[in-house]
Amino acid sequence: MNRRRKVPRVDVVGIGINATDTIILLPHFPASDSKVELLSADTKPGGQVASAIVACQRWGLRTRYVGKIGDDPAGKFQVREMAREGVEAHWIKAANSSSQTSFILVDARTGERTVLWKRDPRVAIAPSDLRRHWLQGCRALLVDGHDTAASTQAARWARDERIPVIADLDNLYPGVKALLKCVDFPITSKDFPSRLTGEQNLLKSLPQIHAEFKCRLTTATLGSLGAIAWDGERFFLVRGFKVRAIDTTGAGDIFHAGFIYGFLQGWSFEVILEFSNAAAAFNCTAFGARGRIASLAEIDNLRRTAARSKRAFTSKQLLEASQTAIRKFPGLRPRSANNDK
Repeated sequence: MNRRRKVPRVDVVGIGINATDTIILLPHFPASDSKVELLSADTKPGGQVASAIVACQRWGLRTRYVGKIGDDPAGKFQVREMAREGVEAHWIKAANSSSQTSFILVDARTGERTVLWKRDPRVAIAPSDLRRHWLQGCRALLVDGHDTAASTQAARWARDERIPVIADLDNLYPGVKALLKCVDFPITSKDFPSRLTGEQNLLKSLPQIHAEFKCRLTTATLGSLGAIAWDGERFFLVRGFKVRAIDTTGAGDIFHAGFIYGFLQGWSFEVILEFSNAAAAFNCTAFGARGRIASLAEIDNLRRTAARSKRAFTSKQLLEASQTAIRKFPGLRPRSANNDK
């Protein structure tokens, strides 16, 4: 007789990248064949899924993280940080290998960053590394698009258990289309939709992805301009919040955490996206991927009081694009944030 292993119930499980980041603050981005004196260099924890899970934990969700590390000081650093945050972590350790590291160059004038990263192939998560019972009883699954075979395996298990799947997608890694077939809520960089579809117009590529992979909501982040999403019938354009940004590292990670938090609260898509934008904006006001994970009260205050960015698209553009998409992809009725897939 098969018996399901009992594991503690959690709200969200995250499976994906962790990284040890060295944040290098520069007075300006260096030109080719030049020398620039750095302003500071600090080592901080990061990684897309790992940082998002930490934010969810700080906001009061019950969290579980699954990641892979090497047997080096950076790996031990990751273990200590997750334990300090109170996250239930399951570590897969690769012998004689190095954990993922990043060197992040931050332009002090704008807060924009350039990421230089190195990943030992041995710390890639394989499907065989995963255990199905890690998903048992959770309310949402977050994966990234790096180790797509493992992410796809986890997403399939989640689909079998009717667990909503959120995916953080920024680059066109092999196997990402197979992953997307099991994703309810893809959240992408602004450039990912064009890379995937070949369509440069975001108002056309988002509906195309949504229709092809039968998503519940398809979202692209727009940096300081906020985010845009398509639900099969209309676009949601949520403008960004104006803050004094000093480092944009991790903004997307905290956006994903905000999306998960809002989704699990049962909020509407518009409120979820606004909350996510505000949380991401706050994180840009300090250094590092987890530099300023603001409290729920701080995020609520920013939503009520902060100035907003300009619109990435006009109302007319959104209306015309919606009408075009509905004609091109008929029969895909939108579902609310809390309808089952």
